[in-house]
Amino acid sequence: MGSLETERKIVGWAATDSSGHLAPYTYSLRDTGPEDVFIKVISCGICHTDIHQIKNDLGMSRYPMVPGHEVVGEVVEVGSDVTKFKVGEVVGVGVIVGSCRNCHPCKSEIEQYCNKKIWSYNDVYTDGKPTQGGFAESMVVDQKFVVRIPEGMSPEQAAPLLCAGLTIYSPLKHFGLKQSGLRGGILGLGGVGHMGVKIAKAMGHHVTVISSSDKKREEAMEHLGADEYLVSSDVESIQKAADQLDYIIDTVPVVHPLEPYLSLLKLDGKLILMGVINAPLQFVTPMVMLGRKSITGSFIGSIKETEEMLEFCKENGLASTIEVIKMDDINTAFERLEKNDVRYRFVVDVAGSKLIP
Repeated sequence: MGSLETERKIVGWAATDSSGHLAPYTYSLRDTGPEDVFIKVISCGICHTDIHQIKNDLGMSRYPMVPGHEVVGEVVEVGSDVTKFKVGEVVGVGVIVGSCRNCHPCKSEIEQYCNKKIWSYNDVYTDGKPTQGGFAESMVVDQKFVVRIPEGMSPEQAAPLLCAGLTIYSPLKHFGLKQSGLRGGILGLGGVGHMGVKIAKAMGHHVTVISSSDKKREEAMEHLGADEYLVSSDVESIQKAADQLDYIIDTVPVVHPLEPYLSLLKLDGKLILMGVINAPLQFVTPMVMLGRKSITGSFIGSIKETEEMLEFCKENGLASTIEVIKMDDINTAFERLEKNDVRYRFVVDVAGSKLIP
């Protein structure tokens, strides 16, 4: 282990206002504390949530903001009390970098539901200093919130799993939906949705992709392995498919009606909401009551589930379908993501980028 340095000046790409435009930004990282891991960032995925944050869509953004919460990097230095990791290992950091450690969720190893969780960016540590994300040279993270990337999994492929993959895996596990033979629906075929198809198929599920148009049918069926494809505006097809699905994972991040999808669920079926939407959704109660159906939600997953999910993906040969870009293409990538013009996840090659043009 090298000597622990004092605060380091590093470069990241930050948004400075709600235009969401990112540009190089120099800031300080905290000292590497006894429980900390100092990570040199290799790759970082771009998530749709990043758009909400850099554009202040949720009304809680802090600037300057370095986004990025699908981070894979190499351990450069470890604190004196770090036992989980060694210098040279490839590790990942997801959406959360801190929690209170004392509440029921923390003690139950579901720290993502801690009311005092600390987001990996657009938040502050307990000492009041801002958190900054993975579109940067380096991060310093408490070892509890770092996971090991399995050998043989490339950094750029692993990065989206830390959010998109986990977001799918956690509810399937929690709601008892991992067993084979289930019939599931994936609503929306974006970064999270495409991983939903892959993970559900690997669990042995019959998977129906539900999309707003027919343009992704071939992709869903032939490339991702979905069993069926429904266009949500095709009323006749939706009616024919009624009462068939055990669950639907709803990844759509904009306001949309729920009734058409509730009709697809079997008795006791679950509609699991994943999209971050800052406006109310509506449904009529008989759609839920007459089939004892559930509308529920799930938020990313725990560190324990992250480790399980990575092993599951390794064992089943699952990887994200990605487009790798350099940091100076990041603003264009965000523009394209807003138009759903990506198949299916952008990943920034941070280590291979010139952070100051």
